[in-house]
Amino acid sequence: MKHELDKPLLLVADDTPENIDVLAGVLKDDYQIRVATNGTITLKLAQLNPKPDLILLDIMMPDIDGYEVCRLLKQKEDTKHIPVIFVTARITAEDESVVLS
Repeated sequence: MKHELDKPLLLVADDTPENIDVLAGVLKDDYQIRVATNGTITLKLAQLNPKPDLILLDIMMPDIDGYEVCRLLKQKEDTKHIPVIFVTARITAEDESVVLS
């Protein structure tokens, strides 16, 4: 078993508690987990040191959607290097276009 501090840090951003429970449950053995339940908290937690090694980001969240959170993260020098994986039940051609841009 890895020591907690030796594990990569994962930021899970989703406003649905069940989704957070599933993702954290599956990943907790291999990652340190930080949880955000809206876009504002996601932006704040991404700024903390140590920075997350990866962000799992829901697209549809209250206050700031995942697309805007990602755009804001990529504009900041200290967070633009953090990889983001969008996690969503909704995907359309328009969503794919926005994500790839």
